[in-house]
Amino acid sequence: MTDDAVTSPSRRALIGWGGAGLALGAAAAGGTAVALGGGDGDTTRAVADSGAAVPFYGAHQAGIATAVQDRLHFAAFDVTTDDRDALIAMLKEWTKAAARMTQGHSVGGGAVSDLAEAPPDDTGEALGLKASRLTLTIGFGPGLFEDKKGKDRFGLAGRRPEALIDLPAFPGDNLDAARSDGDLCVQACADDPQVAVHAIRNLARIGMGTVAIRWSQLGFGKTSSTTPEAQTPRNMMGFKDGTRNIPGTDAAALKKHVWVGEKAGPDWLVGGSYLVARRIRMHIETWDRTSLKEQEDIFGRDKGEGAPYGKQRERDEPNLKAMLPDAHVRLAHPDSNGGARLLRRGYSFTDGTDGLGRLDAGLFFLAYQHDVRDGFVPVQRSLARQDALNEYIQHVGSALFAVPPGVRDKDDWWGRALFS
Repeated sequence: MTDDAVTSPSRRALIGWGGAGLALGAAAAGGTAVALGGGDGDTTRAVADSGAAVPFYGAHQAGIATAVQDRLHFAAFDVTTDDRDALIAMLKEWTKAAARMTQGHSVGGGAVSDLAEAPPDDTGEALGLKASRLTLTIGFGPGLFEDKKGKDRFGLAGRRPEALIDLPAFPGDNLDAARSDGDLCVQACADDPQVAVHAIRNLARIGMGTVAIRWSQLGFGKTSSTTPEAQTPRNMMGFKDGTRNIPGTDAAALKKHVWVGEKAGPDWLVGGSYLVARRIRMHIETWDRTSLKEQEDIFGRDKGEGAPYGKQRERDEPNLKAMLPDAHVRLAHPDSNGGARLLRRGYSFTDGTDGLGRLDAGLFFLAYQHDVRDGFVPVQRSLARQDALNEYIQHVGSALFAVPPGVRDKDDWWGRALFS
């Protein structure tokens, strides 16, 4: 990153994280026109430049309704101090750093300065790279309000939102505590993987002594799109994903399903949202030995076009009754869940092998909604009980965060309304 705003895609964004990332990321990095979401979340503008900068300030945080970037570095943090003032000071420094990095600038005085005897303000691995549509989105977990021992470390217990629940246990879950929960989270999305990694690394460095990374996840090949005019991405099972996702340009749907309204409260969260993060392991080797017909029966769509059963085109209205009762699309459809809709921003992941020669790969599911109690929870209960896809997947990590509204200007900071 430099001291000037930049607007062209970097070479690394085109190369990606290895062969799989290149194949899945080519469309996103190839200069196709996309919608670049502003900070207010209600308007977008078309750009053909994946190196552009996304506005940081606005009524809503960027990285929610923003056109989905191709790369992800997600980190959940534990707060390691009981000092409220120290936490507030860190959040202010994080906000300053985030505002600079999302515009393509280095943190503070940069990676190179005249003070050679002191550590630089920026780690430097993004020097010369573009902003790459970097967005940084923060969320607050239940542990920030009250830890597992019931201690109210920061005087926030009375400000915990009713919808920031402890997610119930779902049938089939095999959750790893080391990959679940967290007091804070930061979602870094960009079209260049090194830009996203650089952002999380710098925030972790700034927060040393106040927070520590609990777990993190790299993601590639976006598996959901907030820009329906663009080609729908495919997941690791080869099927198009996110056909009926909420568009980032649909202000009415965002207001109804994503943003926390004034009546839902609390006041500090109005204009924000709730984020569910689930690490979903796919049994790739078993899936790859399954017949095409069975794969299509399981999803309720054909693999080539992505059309619902009995239809010709991907975006044709599905006939749910034409699908098997346990088809994934049928069970996840809003008509099967009282109209519930989620804004999904999931990513594929591959994290080596499991020691038995099987890929540790799957979907890092990210979904925003105005209330998980009538959004994710009922939908996941239905899927966990009946979905034919369950034979091939398993939820192994889980977290829920309250995502505050956007930072309004340079005098505002992440969490100001919560801590005021």
